[in-house]
Amino acid sequence: MAGTNPLRVRIARENEEATAAGIYGLIVGAAVLVASHPETAAAAVVAEVVTLTIYWAAERYSRIVAERIHEGHRPTWHTVRRQLTTGWEIVTASALPLLVLVVARLVGTQLVTAEILSLICTTILLCVGGWLMGAAGRLTTWERLLSTTVAGMFGISLIALKTLLH
Repeated sequence: MAGTNPLRVRIARENEEATAAGIYGLIVGAAVLVASHPETAAAAVVAEVVTLTIYWAAERYSRIVAERIHEGHRPTWHTVRRQLTTGWEIVTASALPLLVLVVARLVGTQLVTAEILSLICTTILLCVGGWLMGAAGRLTTWERLLSTTVAGMFGISLIALKTLLH
């Protein structure tokens, strides 16, 4: 059964917000990899996970504050609990690209090469996500190709930026 495989990579998530958070997490995680200049793969992983966790916390905090502003009262404990237990896709979506980075380093590739391989993995995930979400959105084949291309261009742009910076 496909739903019971814990190693299965899921692009589309349970709901719209979770799917968006996963896409955003992939792009932000790749951007951290591009902008950072770590000495080791471990430092790159820590930088990415910590940065994504900060993004998650900031996003959750902003939702709680926004509710207070717009509803005119303190958020309920239920709201706070829901905000603190959701949105983790922004962090977890980068697990596979980070695994690629670590494995590439373990087999002896240079750090910058491992980073580019991780960015390629991210680009592939974005492209697959663009294609699958196009299907879920009932897009035509041409619209799905456009969705895939747009998603992939984020990754390609980050790979180009990484090669220009290093």
